[in-house]
Amino acid sequence: MAIKTLLMKRSHHSFLTTIFFVASSLTPCCSSFVPVLRGTCSTSTPCISFSSASSSGLKMTTASSSMSMDPLSNLNLPSPLILGSGSFTRKLILQEMNIPFVLKVKPIDEQSIGDRSEGSDPSKLVMTLAMAKNEALITALLESNHGKEDKSREETKVNNVSDEKNDTDEKYNLVLDHDSNLKKECIVLTADQVVTHSTSILEKPRDIQQAKDFVKRYAFSPPSTVGAVVMTHLPSGISVSGVDISTIHFKSDVQHANLVDKLLEDGAPVLSCAGGLMVEHPFVMEFIEKIDGTQDGVMGLSKDLVTRLLMELREKLDDSPCEN
Repeated sequence: MAIKTLLMKRSHHSFLTTIFFVASSLTPCCSSFVPVLRGTCSTSTPCISFSSASSSGLKMTTASSSMSMDPLSNLNLPSPLILGSGSFTRKLILQEMNIPFVLKVKPIDEQSIGDRSEGSDPSKLVMTLAMAKNEALITALLESNHGKEDKSREETKVNNVSDEKNDTDEKYNLVLDHDSNLKKECIVLTADQVVTHSTSILEKPRDIQQAKDFVKRYAFSPPSTVGAVVMTHLPSGISVSGVDISTIHFKSDVQHANLVDKLLEDGAPVLSCAGGLMVEHPFVMEFIEKIDGTQDGVMGLSKDLVTRLLMELREKLDDSPCEN
């Protein structure tokens, strides 16, 4: 791991450690590939710290300002949270939870990661992807805030289309404002989700016909969404993670409803949704019999899971030498 320790003095009682990151080859915490920075810190595992170098602004997205306390403040956790996802529904869910966040996205090559073969474990796949996203974002944040610009930024802006034009520049701009509290302490949240049916992992439909085929399958047996969330606290490097599974039971007459055509006519992005699922759309809700789980879990971010992980992170921080 390319972390250069410029000063380390050992006294009878403690280590005094000053760490400077080498941005060109930094490997972040939160991944099984870097076990030394995962979990609680120790005298042999120095805590991470941001530098103060910066040059760009920061855009914050918050929930209703009428609420005096958000869940992060209630747990004495750093706020706002850094959301490493371009998903519109994940932003909406965090807003509903009154969790302040800033949007910072570092795309990865998802198709090159994990096992999607017939009968493979979807929970393992989404956790692997969520951790890879977390690792990539933390690396890019550290690089971008230590005087080295993220070189993929301009390419990313060209190759990706934002849900909202105002977000396009900002969410791929990983440089934090020089006086932002996020440079001192923050939580990075990343997530991933797949749709499963029987023993298959369903990707986004390659065309309209495949989307229709997916819907016909749902009439005979229910699909499930499997979603993973990873949260990493900086500067400690402490990470928590979990998986949420929800199963959607459709009415049998969905196979004859021309549902995909109706969604497309309404402008719904069917081909952008894994398994062609859009449970929040009124046209789809009409054919849902029940959901084993929660609608927010199906939409990509379980509120229950987020709440549990925030509490778990608070407990780990309280037990960490970095916080004492």
